[in-house]
Amino acid sequence: MIKVKTFATPIKIFATVRELQELDHTVTQFLADEKASLVFSVSDTLTTDEHGATIGLIRTLAYEID
Repeated sequence: MIKVKTFATPIKIFATVRELQELDHTVTQFLADEKASLVFSVSDTLTTDEHGATIGLIRTLAYEID
């Protein structure tokens, strides 16, 4: 069965590296918990405020489970 999952995280100035590492860990743990057999795609999209500043990240993945 093919499934899609979306994760979101806020992005704060001077904390981006840590936030991306935490997001990577969350996604990796999710895939392990789901026992995903194959990942088809991973897509990152930024969210912005009314001034165009980056305030968050949305990561979407398409994966397969047996």
